[in-house]
Amino acid sequence: MAVALLVAAGRGERLGATGPKAFVVLAGRPLLEWSLDALRAVDAVRRIVVALPEGYYAPPGCVGVRGGVERSHSVRAALAASLEGDGDGEAGTGDPDEPVIVHDAARPLVTPAQIERALAALEESGADAVVAAAPVTDTIKRARPSGEVETTLDRRALWAIQTPQVFRRSALSAALAQPDELLARATDDAWLIEQAGGRVHVVESPRENLKVTTPVDLRLAALLLEDRC
Repeated sequence: MAVALLVAAGRGERLGATGPKAFVVLAGRPLLEWSLDALRAVDAVRRIVVALPEGYYAPPGCVGVRGGVERSHSVRAALAASLEGDGDGEAGTGDPDEPVIVHDAARPLVTPAQIERALAALEESGADAVVAAAPVTDTIKRARPSGEVETTLDRRALWAIQTPQVFRRSALSAALAQPDELLARATDDAWLIEQAGGRVHVVESPRENLKVTTPVDLRLAALLLEDRC
């Protein structure tokens, strides 16, 4: 069994939204509802904790916590709430190996199958964390601040990291216990595992599992959702 943490405290400034990103309407529903549907469809998920902006409440059947200043602060608060008994889903066991799913509400195209693949890969790999990722198809160059190219990277070894990311509870808890200044630098929680010397495994995910950051992303997500119907 597993618990799921849905990160939904983003402000949505680059999206041009007047309110929090997770509550922007996509195909007739708040953005976060699409991810919740996928998480609820995974039999292994016993509880969903949603990290929310101040003044917002969790959807029915979920536990809500106030998000932090940085993304990893929100995950830390949600992880703690996953163990609290309050009637909304079955609380986490606290078992060090208990799987913890972390997903961004800004990725509304996630599917139950993608979450289940990540869970299976965590068990099979023996790693501390498994991250969904898409193989990089663009040519990637590293350049100096002046714009001068230093080198062209081998894209065969490069992955564009997404969520869901699945962790062993003990590994995620230890990673999030690191100093706040380190947490503020993290663009994903798997990076914190790497900094702590843990093992991270990649599981392939489609590029369609995009992150909604700009108005163009929102329009593209709407088109892709139409294709599923």
